Amino acid sequence: MAEPAKRNATFQDLEDVPPNLVGEIIFGSLYTHPRPAPPHVTAGGALQIELGGPFQKGRSGPGGWILVPGPELRLGPHAISPVIVGWRRERLPHLPQTAYYDVVPDWICEILSPSTAANDRGPKRRIYTTYGVRHLWHLDPVAKLLEVFELRQDHWVLFESFQDGDTVKAPPFDAVPFQMSDLSPLPPAPQSAT
Repeated sequence: MAEPAKRNATFQDLEDVPPNLVGEIIFGSLYTHPRPAPPHVTAGGALQIELGGPFQKGRSGPGGWILVPGPELRLGPHAISPVIVGWRRERLPHLPQTAYYDVVPDWICEILSPSTAANDRGPKRRIYTTYGVRHLWHLDPVAKLLEVFELRQDHWVLFESFQDGDTVKAPPFDAVPFQMSDLSPLPPAPQSAT
C-alpha cells in the first residue's frame, strides 16, 4: 500500500504556530522551536548594537545598511526567521507593508543553539545559496565562536573564525572592527548545588 502524499506546510500553518514558539517553513516542512535562550538573545542584541551605530546610523562608520532583528523572511516557498538580517540601503529603500520581508538580504546572522543548529548549518544555508545571500555569519554564544562565510560561485567559503578575545573585522562589516568579547557582556549564572 502506498503512503499518502505529504502535504507541504503553508503560510497559514505558520500563522497557527503558538506564540511561545518560533516557526519556519523549510523545503515544505514546518519546524518549530522554543524562543531563544538568554545567552542567544543577549549575543544577538549585543551584535545589533555593535553593527547598528556605524553601519545603520553612520556613527563613526560608513552607514548605508538596514539591520532588522528576528524578521520573518519569505524566500519563495520558504519562511525563515534569522536572528539578524541586513540589507544595503539601496536594496531596501522602503519597509514592506506586510508582516514579513521578501527582498533577499545581503547579510544574515544565525545564532546557533541546540534546537536550531542542524537547520541553520544545513537546509537554511542551502536556501541562502539558492537566493544569493552574499554573507552569512554563524554565532555560537556558548562556545564563544563566530564563523564568517562568503558566497562564492554558489558555495559557502569560510572567510574566518573568531573566538573570545579576538578582534572581529569581517565582511561585509569590516570597516569598523569590534571585540568578540563584547558579544558576551554577562557571564552565565552559576549552577546551583543540588
